[in-house]
Amino acid sequence: MNLKWFLMGAGAACVVALVLGWTLIMNAGGFSARATPSAMEFWFARSVRSLAVPSEARSRKNPIPDSPEVQSAARVHWADHCAGCHANDGGGDTAMGKRTYPPAPDMRLVATQNLTDGELFYIIENGVRFSAMPGWGNGTGHDQQDSWKLVHFIRHLPSLTLEEKKEMERMNPKSPDELKEEQEEEKFLKGEDNNEPQVSHHHH
Repeated sequence: MNLKWFLMGAGAACVVALVLGWTLIMNAGGFSARATPSAMEFWFARSVRSLAVPSEARSRKNPIPDSPEVQSAARVHWADHCAGCHANDGGGDTAMGKRTYPPAPDMRLVATQNLTDGELFYIIENGVRFSAMPGWGNGTGHDQQDSWKLVHFIRHLPSLTLEEKKEMERMNPKSPDELKEEQEEEKFLKGEDNNEPQVSHHHH
């Protein structure tokens, strides 16, 4: 094993341990995910996000050309798989996104937009340790294509249109409550309102 890399890895591990230890001591909230991360922890989460990406992965270029079809496919994928935490517009303003630790970042801002295509791809595929971001990659070519399409969509987030957002809202997974409400609205519109008083047919 290359000694330089080993020492850098060991050094990085020590820094991670020190920062974590210091953070936990300073932040009596311990491991609670409900506390608000300190500036130090935000910096730490950001640093982990870029440290976690190997340099050859960082310099990878997106092999899929951007196109309206690619954006459309990525919107469907995002609305179904990513919006639960990141919101349709990438702002992270969802019940889940706000409660993770650290909270889901606003991906329209420079901290995310300045990441390279390769970094974004790597993060989608492998997730980020010490954060709520899971790795979605399963190693298949089709799966990787989906991730590269999402990279194009992430680049488009700052200029997402209202029409695109509305289209995505229709594709977001529905909660059981929302499904029930939809069914009740449909019944009502079809005139199958169950709340009408039942006429009694008892014969004396």
